[in-house]
Amino acid sequence: MSIYTKTGDGGRTSLMNGVRIAKSDDRIELLGTIDELNSAIGFAKVLLDEPQKSDLSAIQRDLMQLMAGIADPGNAEYRMQNEQIQKLEEKIDIMESSFSRAREFVLYGGCEQSARLDMARAIARRAERRFQKAAQIYGADLKALQYVNRLSDYLYMAARYADHLASEPGEEGLRQEVIRNIMKNR
Repeated sequence: MSIYTKTGDGGRTSLMNGVRIAKSDDRIELLGTIDELNSAIGFAKVLLDEPQKSDLSAIQRDLMQLMAGIADPGNAEYRMQNEQIQKLEEKIDIMESSFSRAREFVLYGGCEQSARLDMARAIARRAERRFQKAAQIYGADLKALQYVNRLSDYLYMAARYADHLASEPGEEGLRQEVIRNIMKNR
């Protein structure tokens, strides 16, 4: 079977349940954003060691389940579960308790790993906005919405943790001082 079917040449595509919709539909925009998020997580994952690499792989599988739920909303098999959200919260709590993170504005790009994770986090926030928009029109799995919100928190914390691991002693304090000076001089 060929990768190209030519069925989308007219600007329409099919959801998993067979319904044909415009490629400009909010659900397709949402699916594309989550696909972009999944790719960004894959980009971040290649620099990580275990267990974070496995954690991100599990998140990627969750995102594929979430996408299937958007593309086939009537199929309960694709609904997100409380346990998936709780796993993210547990991972956030573990990272947050392992270092003293700054509570002010963060200057992104403390290291390559955090920069990649922050890109994924920004895409997760966009996915959340697009999800809210699509949910207003088509409805949504509320646990899936909650998962995307918690995922952006997880990615934020993972990026700060990566900065912590990569920073030289005193470097984080210097970074925060630069941010305070920038904000003061605005």
